[in-house]
Parts: sequence; structure tokens; C-alpha cells
Amino acid sequence: MMPAYDYPLYRPPSEANSLIIQATLGCSYNECSFCDMYRSKEYAERPWDEVSAEIDMMARASPGARRAFIADGDALNLATPDLERIVRRLRSRLPSLERVACYAMPMNVLKKTPGELAALREAGLDMLYLGIESGSDTVLKRVTKGALASTIVRACKKAKGAGYTLSCMVILGLGGRVHTDEHARETARVLSEAAPDYVGVLTLYLENGIRGEFLSKYDGTFEALTDAEALDELERLVSGIDVGRDVVFRATHGSNAYTVGGTLPADKAGILARISEMRRTPDSVRPRGLRGF
Repeated sequence: MMPAYDYPLYRPPSEANSLIIQATLGCSYNECSFCDMYRSKEYAERPWDEVSAEIDMMARASPGARRAFIADGDALNLATPDLERIVRRLRSRLPSLERVACYAMPMNVLKKTPGELAALREAGLDMLYLGIESGSDTVLKRVTKGALASTIVRACKKAKGAGYTLSCMVILGLGGRVHTDEHARETARVLSEAAPDYVGVLTLYLENGIRGEFLSKYDGTFEALTDAEALDELERLVSGIDVGRDVVFRATHGSNAYTVGGTLPADKAGILARISEMRRTPDSVRPRGLRGF
């Protein structure tokens, strides 16, 4: 028996085999114009009795589970004692867990004190998924991200400094044709400064429910990139990333026209060579009907 989830339910691709605990419903911010994930939900924090009962249910059904993901999109918005209690319950009832993770908005990382982040880490919260989306303040403002590049870098460094494994997402095409150079250049700069453990590259995919809102924020100036232009943007992004520690880089998400990956900085030349190869073989593109968030 599994929990009666409140749908829609999302998790990162790397959490495909994880137990999912819905500690919150929706997103407390919910204003990013490119994101349709939680528009149908009103943000709410679920009662402890419900969450703990579902953890116990999962422990009985999957006692050997290795990973758990705390949903929805805003678990780190919970008061620290509440989230800590959930993490400790997971760890006590599922002793085989190797990783507990959740999404984390930059503002929620920054709202936590160093002591609170340390307490959650000590309780057993290991990994945070943080959406960078773009390093361009122009683009971030246009898409109403609720954070600027400097804010995002501070949040990433704060999470890393507290001992968390950090996975960050960026979105190709988010600035359209007008801002593609700035978007690639500044996103590479932010990734270089933040140096997360993992980087996941997605491509802008507008659901019908938010397309009009997204385009309105650009005042009619947005032109979507073609697949070839998105590949060029990916090349500029990779070329601009300069990190002194290993960063796993993946552009393999289902929204992407082309897929490539490796570990930076060691595989940088290989990734760029693969991008050049894909440019010469456009038939390797993923069909549009198979793409999506």
C-alpha cells in the first residue's frame, strides 16, 4: 500500500527510484513564469500525523529503500524543527537510506541560519536540488524567478558550506534569441562561482497554461531558439564554465533536443567535441513529440 498522493507530483529525474514523502503541497512562491508544476495547487504544509503515518507505511512496504525525496517543491520552507522531525523519522524508520533530498529555492536556503542548515544536515538531509535557471539578472527578472544571480550564488555557497550535496538546474533558451549570449555567458559565470556537485541542463518547454504569461513578461520581444540555436547556446555555456573541482554535467533531460554529459573540468573538451559532432548530424535530434518536462 502506498500513500494517496496529492497530484500533480514531481521529483528530479535522479530520484526516479526514491520513496517520495509529500511534506508540503505546491510551492509557496509559485510565480516563476516558466514553471507550470504547481499552478493547480495552493501551498500547504501537511500535518505531522499524516506525514509520519505515511513514512511508517513506506517503511513497512519498502524496508530496504535506499533513497527518499521530500516533496513537493518547497519542503525547505518548513520550519526547521518540523523538517528536522520528518528527516529523523525517515532515518529511524528506514535505516538503509543512503540519501534524503528535497528541492530548495535560493530564498529558502538564505532564510535558514547556518545553525538550522547544520541541524538539518546532522539529522540526515543530504542533498538539495536548487534551480538556477539563468545567471543573467535580465532574464531572471523577466521570468520572475524571485532571485538575482548574486542571491543564487550566495545560496549555493551557503548550502555547500553547510555540507550539502548540491544539484543545480539551468534552462537553455530561457532568454530567447535576444538574450542568448548574455544568458549563456552569465549562467556559465554563476555555475563557475557556485561549483555545485551536479548540473542538470534542461530546455525551455512552455506548457499551454503558462505560455501566455511567460510571453507577456517579455513584452512581445521573446523569440524561441531553434534546436540548432539551443545547441549553440549549450556550446557557449560549456565553454564558459571554469571550475576547479569536479562537477557532474548532464544535458540529458527529456526536454533537450540533444543529449551530452560528462564531468567538468576533465571532460570539457570531450563535451564540446560531442556538441560539434551533433551539429554535423542533426538527425540525432530527439523528436519534439518525445520532449517535455
